[in-house]
Amino acid sequence: MSIKEKAVFVFADQVDNQITPVSFELIGKARDLAEQLGSEVVALLLGFQVADLTNELIAYGAQKVILADHAELEHYRTEPYTQVVAQVIEKYQPEIVLFGATSIGRDLAPRVAGRVHTGLTADCTSLEIEEGTDRFLMTRPAFGGNLLATIVCPDHRPAMATVRPGVMIKREPDESAIGEVINFDGLITENNMFTIIHDVLKRGLSKHDIQDARIIVSGGRGMKNAEGFAMLKELADVLGGEVGSSRAAVDAGWEDKSKQVGQTGKTVRPNLYIACGISGAIQHLAGMEESDLIIAINNDPTAPIFHVADVGIVGDALKIVPKLTEAIRSERAQL
Repeated sequence: MSIKEKAVFVFADQVDNQITPVSFELIGKARDLAEQLGSEVVALLLGFQVADLTNELIAYGAQKVILADHAELEHYRTEPYTQVVAQVIEKYQPEIVLFGATSIGRDLAPRVAGRVHTGLTADCTSLEIEEGTDRFLMTRPAFGGNLLATIVCPDHRPAMATVRPGVMIKREPDESAIGEVINFDGLITENNMFTIIHDVLKRGLSKHDIQDARIIVSGGRGMKNAEGFAMLKELADVLGGEVGSSRAAVDAGWEDKSKQVGQTGKTVRPNLYIACGISGAIQHLAGMEESDLIIAINNDPTAPIFHVADVGIVGDALKIVPKLTEAIRSERAQL
């Protein structure tokens, strides 16, 4: 089965037979890129006994799925995954290969790029085809987020990029979509870079990922301490949302790293984002400025957060948040 020239490949990041949401986001963006190139989107799925996941990838927009199903690929390990992905690239010669900037993608993508002798742009926030040409433009924050750099890979193929979760928008799944599955039997060779997995221990993680939340109540240095974040939790509970955090609050130990929003945390796109005591450093704005509605509460009227906020409240978040929580609770009680 053949693959069209200038195909856009997306590495389908899966853990425990579940595809991570960023893979669907990338497939959606890949469809836009492939249409401009006059080509197609191909998802690359690695694992063991994961054939049932191919239908989900097709529903989200993959026109073809290359499936490498092998016992050596049951759990992610750098070397066997690198070998298989590199072999797929060498055989099918895609124009572009996209990875999610997850723990797996950030480990795998540079290894593959080195193996196939091409470049890699990490943590992209924008991917475009230059108008009137086939040049692939990859944009990412640079110099601590103070500049945006647009990078091209003119001399080598494929052009490769990693993209942070939440940056792109996934398409609505079409369960009636029809695609093709290509079984790939890669040669996996044990070498001195192989690791052996003796056992897998699963750490208890929060069931609630802020990237899936429709409402986020986020706090920063202005919340003063962990007790201030307890106020945010009350407000989030009343609204049916989740608590987020700036990096400063995480570094202070007031909230867990998994709740951090921003360039060094997570990118979120909720329907409602309430920023409490957050000044609005560019690194934080990069992770939440695409939210549908932003409400900012800060006692500094010149805080940068107000430049992106739809509604701004100048005042002490420690006094405003409890009153807001009580007002919403009272209103709900009357319904």
